[in-house]
This record gives sequence, C-alpha cells and structure tokens, in this order.
Amino acid sequence: MTATVHFLSVPDLTADELERVIGVARMSPGSMGRPLEGKGVALIFEKPSNRTRQSMEMAVVQLGGHPVYTRGDEIGLDTREPVEDVVRIMAGYHALIAARVFDHAVVERMAAVSPVPIVNLLSDQSHPMQALADVLTMTEELGSLEGRTVSYVGDFNNVARSLAEGCVVLGAHVRLGCPSGYCATDAELARIDGLGTGTIEQSSDPAEAVAGADVVHTDTWTSMGQESEKGERKEIFGRYQVNGALMAHAKEEALFMHCMPAYRGDEVTADVIDGPRSLVIRQGHNRMHAARGLMVNLLAHTKIAR
Repeated sequence: MTATVHFLSVPDLTADELERVIGVARMSPGSMGRPLEGKGVALIFEKPSNRTRQSMEMAVVQLGGHPVYTRGDEIGLDTREPVEDVVRIMAGYHALIAARVFDHAVVERMAAVSPVPIVNLLSDQSHPMQALADVLTMTEELGSLEGRTVSYVGDFNNVARSLAEGCVVLGAHVRLGCPSGYCATDAELARIDGLGTGTIEQSSDPAEAVAGADVVHTDTWTSMGQESEKGERKEIFGRYQVNGALMAHAKEEALFMHCMPAYRGDEVTADVIDGPRSLVIRQGHNRMHAARGLMVNLLAHTKIAR
C-alpha cells in the first residue's frame, strides 16, 4: 500500500483515478463489498448542508461503515482545541475524516497531520465532491467528455473552479461566462488549462460563453456567508440568468445542471431548471454514488494501521 491519500481538490486525482472513481460510482453498492465494515467515518460540518450530509452518510452505510456527524460548534476548531489535535484524536476512531469548512487552509492542516484520508466536503476554495457528481452525471448522459463543451455562467466560485478542473482533466472544453470582478484570473485559467487534455476560456458575455455548449451549469449568485452582498450581486449578475433565451445559444439538446440550492427567478428560471433538459435531481442523487466511488478509491490506496 502507498502512503495516505487525501482528496482536497479535484487535481488530487489523476485522469485515470478520476475515471476509476466514476466507474466505481456506477457500480451497485453490493458489488463493492464492505470496505468500511466495522469502521467509522467522521463527518465534520462547520457549514450546514442537505445534499452533502445525506449523501455522505448513506454512502458510508452502503460501504458497511458508521458515519458520525459532528457540528463545527461541538468541537470548536481552533477555539476549543486546535484543528491538528481534533484530527489526531479522530484518526484513532475512524477510517476517514471528511470536513465541510469555511477556510480551505483547515482541510490542508488536517491532511498535514492525518494518518487517514481527509476528504474536503466543501471549502471556500474548492467543492470537489460536487465536481465528482457533476462529471459522473455528464458522462452518464454524454459518454466521454473528450471534446465536449461545458459552460458555466455566474460567479467563479468554489463550485466553478472544481467543475472546471474535473472537466479539463477529462478532456472537455470549458467556457466560463463571468462578470468582471467575479471571474477567474489569468493565472487561474493557465493553471486549470494545464491539468489535462481539455482547455478553458472565459468571456464576460454569457451568450458567448454558452454558444454551442453541450452542458450549461450555473450556481447561486450569493453563497453562504455572502448574504450581506445579496442586493449588489443580484444587480451585477442579472444578465447572467440562465433562461430560455440564454439556453437557445447552446446546442438544441444541451443539458442544464445546477449544484443546488437553486433560486428560481434569480440565477435560473423555473422553465429551465424544471424543464426536460435539466439534470439537477439526478446530479444531486449522484453525490451519494460519487462519494461511494471516491471512498473506495481512497481506502484502496491507504493502509490503515489498527
């Protein structure tokens, strides 16, 4: 076995590993065995969630393990005790530790001291678990992403970053449509472009960004912790709404995806998100299958001393 493998962002997986995770995610739970039999998985949530908690708990159960959900205020990371102490103790109880945090540096500190895999369930920098579900959903529908055009319209946030990383690794052409001040830097575009055989470009024109796209993604304009900016963001992002007129610039059969929660009438209209080309419900369900595939991969590459 190799040293402990962590999953803090999509590039922690090679293209082959990402393909393997997707392949395992498509398998029925029973065919994976029970690699977590008799073991626990710590789920630390500084930020609450619907899909992340539900999907992770069920994925752990399907692999034979026991999930232990802990709110951030119960352990007080860096207030009641240091992050490193929390992780060293929990690693003695659990086969994996997964955390949904505000600051990406927290999961990096966890990984630096943990003898068991650390999984980033979300941070301000990355949302890699969502990206796994996204690429799983798109490959189910489209087959290989090689040569496909995947567009993202809105704020270049953690969701957009991880989605772009996964798509470029798998050979897709990514187009971002983001307003000035909420877009990827040139350095970030260059970094993502170098991750795989795919490519990435950016435009401030949403119609240009989705032109000829196979899939159009968006996300809420105001993420958790940005509530004070809601009015300002609504004004800035108004023309980036994914509606019927914008989708008309994509391919006729283009699919729509959104990580949810979604705000109908803001970043997307009801006719698009609830329409026949929307994959948002399957995308949400695939969070569980993708989590299962990832944990099987991490456990296969990590020797846990017990």
